[in-house]
Amino acid sequence: MNILITSASRKVSLVNSFKEAILKEGYKGKVYAADISPLSPALYSADECLLLPASASPGFIKKVIELCLQKDIKLLIPTRDEELPLFAYHKDTFTKAGVTVMVGSSETVNLCQNKAEFIDFCKKNGFLVPKVYSAYDINGDVPFPLFIKPCVGKGGRFTRVVNNKLEIEAALMAMPDAIIQEYLDLPEYTIDVFCNFKGDVISVVPRERINVFGGESFTGCTVNNPVLIEEAVRIAKTLKLIGHNTIQCFWDGYLVKFIEVNPRFGGGAILSIKAGLNSPGFLIRLIAQEEVLPCIGEFTNNLYMLRYVEGVFVEKEALIAC
Repeated sequence: MNILITSASRKVSLVNSFKEAILKEGYKGKVYAADISPLSPALYSADECLLLPASASPGFIKKVIELCLQKDIKLLIPTRDEELPLFAYHKDTFTKAGVTVMVGSSETVNLCQNKAEFIDFCKKNGFLVPKVYSAYDINGDVPFPLFIKPCVGKGGRFTRVVNNKLEIEAALMAMPDAIIQEYLDLPEYTIDVFCNFKGDVISVVPRERINVFGGESFTGCTVNNPVLIEEAVRIAKTLKLIGHNTIQCFWDGYLVKFIEVNPRFGGGAILSIKAGLNSPGFLIRLIAQEEVLPCIGEFTNNLYMLRYVEGVFVEKEALIAC
């Protein structure tokens, strides 16, 4: 069973997890990693590496399908936000070519990637979010500090805390479509959720984000919290998520307030995988048409992740060969 991970970049742990899962599940196959740059370290952890054009390039989907047929790829894992809408739109084309893509519907992907639409979705479906303020509200009596973020963005880019009206006015000049919300000085959680291709929730692992750099969790700890798990299951079903997803939220000890949902593997997903949310194994079994039973709440509690930077060293000839 051959698997392709696109936009592999620095996702060495994800590539290795799929390699381990193939062996553990008793299948033969290779894990292919693809990226636009031969300087992407995850390429050199894969069984084979591939270079692809940018997803915005003409003929990108055709090129990927050709590679999938050539390499007998059965499962494709997109990992970059910008490519998710494209793969979602062409999902049926891949299915006809015998390739299953771990991506939700176009409706689900677009909803998750537009933070304003996601907030509206939450309000309509009974999910709590941090209080939202309009640009007109800031002319009145608002409780600073506030938090501002772009309507569409990733990795915490351009997000900031604003402490007064002058700061927020300057921020809105740079981001006219920005979302203004209450600033919550609370523990932040990422909840990894795996759903099968019918949308049934199979596994859920909440993890506290202790130290975050560039939008990714580098220090975290799993938390077996029934409230977080229950709310994650509820929002996953309502959004009709499939595959591995990362849900971000705050919890004050009583109420869960959602920030966003990324319908893909997140940078810190390896913590949940090591704790028992075996997404790679689940996906392999599903592709093999094996039954995958729900195991919600079954994971190692209080497991800490302490990520660090490690170098990959490649001679020039190997770069060219890739």
